[in-house]
Amino acid sequence: MKTIASFLILLFCVATSFAWGPTGHRAVGLVAEKHLSAKAKKNLAKILGQQSLAEVSTWMDDIRSDSVYNYTADWHWVTIETGKTYDQSPKNPKGDVIATLEKIIGELKKHTLDKKTETEYLKMLVHLVGDIHMPLHVGCCDDQGGNKVKVKWFRNDTNLHHVWDSDMIDDTKLSYTELAGFLGEPDATTRAQWQKNTVREWAGESMALRTQVYAVGDGNLGYKYSYKNIGSVKQRLQQAGIRLAGILNMIYGG
Repeated sequence: MKTIASFLILLFCVATSFAWGPTGHRAVGLVAEKHLSAKAKKNLAKILGQQSLAEVSTWMDDIRSDSVYNYTADWHWVTIETGKTYDQSPKNPKGDVIATLEKIIGELKKHTLDKKTETEYLKMLVHLVGDIHMPLHVGCCDDQGGNKVKVKWFRNDTNLHHVWDSDMIDDTKLSYTELAGFLGEPDATTRAQWQKNTVREWAGESMALRTQVYAVGDGNLGYKYSYKNIGSVKQRLQQAGIRLAGILNMIYGG
């Protein structure tokens, strides 16, 4: 039986980390918007008003500065040890991204929430679907999702988490609208398959990228690392957007 100390070592603390930066999250929201049914768009407008999915996609990071929402701090991530499943891994008593997504989706499907709660759950859903697709938000170790892995990005000091959440994306010099447009369009069969996958399967996909994510060599990262990984970054953003649309169409387009 694991001691409390060893359990805490496994927890991936993200008090100062984010998943995708604003550009990535907004791109996910825009991709989702492009794949919404007409009915889903109409029903979402009743909840969000003039706000787009891209606009609300960063809300859950924005509220980190509001102590009222401190209880959501651990909802952005999950720890699953390599070689184990979510069920086999120790659980954070404060919650995690898998448990939260499963709960939120289940509650939204009931259509029984009050307006304030539904609005907040919807904003959380948009954000957390993006989070779980960022490989380092499905943590495995005691390195705080790569935050403790100190590297250089084109000779500038940073950490591995930041390389994945922002550096590779920001170095494309694309706006979120340009980035979303450059992600391409998967065929109908691929879209359908992606939307069939479960939340836990999304986490498994992030885990499957660990070897390439942590292949940092001497820690001096730049063109070569980006060349090897930017395709995975773009695919994860695209998958997140397509899957978010699928969930929203199911809940609000039926």
